[in-house]
Amino acid sequence: MGAREGQWAAAESGVGQYAPMHPKALLDHSAALLAQILRFDHPADAVVSHYFRDHRQLGSRERATLAETAYAVLRRKSLFDMLARSGSGPRERRLAILGFAADRAFLLDALNKQEREWLQGCDQVQDSDLLPVHRHNLPIWIADALRAQLGDRFEEEARAMLEPAPLDLRVNLLRAKRTEVQKALASDGFPAVPTPYSPWGLRLHDKPALTRMALFQEGAIEVQDEGSQLLALLFDAHRGEMVVDFCAGAGGKTLAIGATMRNTGRLYAFDVSAHRLEQLKPRLARSGLSNVHPVAIAHERDERVKRLSGKADRVLVDAPCSGLGTLRRNPDLKWRQDEQSVRELTLKQASILQSACRLLRSGGRLVYATCSVLPEENEAIANAFTLANPAFKPLNVASLLTQLKVPDAESLCTAEAPGVEAGRYLRLWPGLHHTDGFFAAAWQKD
Repeated sequence: MGAREGQWAAAESGVGQYAPMHPKALLDHSAALLAQILRFDHPADAVVSHYFRDHRQLGSRERATLAETAYAVLRRKSLFDMLARSGSGPRERRLAILGFAADRAFLLDALNKQEREWLQGCDQVQDSDLLPVHRHNLPIWIADALRAQLGDRFEEEARAMLEPAPLDLRVNLLRAKRTEVQKALASDGFPAVPTPYSPWGLRLHDKPALTRMALFQEGAIEVQDEGSQLLALLFDAHRGEMVVDFCAGAGGKTLAIGATMRNTGRLYAFDVSAHRLEQLKPRLARSGLSNVHPVAIAHERDERVKRLSGKADRVLVDAPCSGLGTLRRNPDLKWRQDEQSVRELTLKQASILQSACRLLRSGGRLVYATCSVLPEENEAIANAFTLANPAFKPLNVASLLTQLKVPDAESLCTAEAPGVEAGRYLRLWPGLHHTDGFFAAAWQKD
């Protein structure tokens, strides 16, 4: 079982037998990295980056092996923890063996006789022998919430969340056309296919060093999941409008929105983190956008927010959330959160949405979105907002996306609550739509 995961990871990353470091040394690094990650003090990607800064002697292939090993363990932690209990030696080493992102021959060179025998025993474990928790590798509270929503589709979605995500790119139409970028990628040896729903997206199953590519350096492409692209499309900002991205972060959706506005009007990128907004600046420079105005705010009731009250044509609230729709690329999130942290988030989400709506003029559009799959962060927030704000009329997302010529738009929208019309909310799932898990609701102000 563990070896199969490791072999798959090697194939995915294109590393393994090519790593120049001795297998024992690389396995030791894998165990040391896991020891830091599994404290869950910080996001996994931040821990990986810090580890690489502390070990600059590691080459690119070795770094890829280490990262893939760590993420393989995070994806299947419940299963690997169970298998690891039958072995001996440090827990982190056993977990690293089970998730090791290299071919079997390379791995065996790093193991002693006892470890080889233990791993062989792990290989004999079949899926039919496992408890549900060891198949889906989700905390019980998340599994119960998803099963209540999905019914018979739960197993399909749980399996999809265990797979790494492909690499989705958004073509910046201010710089290039999608067909042109697709041809350029193919000529560089990276075939890409158009995303099925977003008119701007290309999907790669390889993961090239994008930052070295002229396409990236010239601002023709940005990394962005198709679900996020669809949100920017749904937002449908027009030329010359005043628009607010209320929780802009590093600005991925801000850039997409700015392109739909054809670099006209005024687009405010608000966020409480000045650091995240700083990350937007080089991306802005590459994009060619000049209509974006990043603004660091103290909180959702900041005076700089109040000055725009009743003036905005469109407001996007991509709210802070659990991120449980992004488990394909952020598997540590399921282990770093609990029901209490989600309850705290829902209070923040409701407060932010209520504050942001005050910026809209009459006739303006409000969009609320999360990359969560939990109803309490999604439908519950949207339904409560509608009841509390009769001046905001819910819009049917399926109808909006159909008008925007998104193929099979109704399949992207589900009604998850009694009394809610079909198609009101965007609801994306990794297994069904091959995107991150995503939710969006839209309203128009009277």
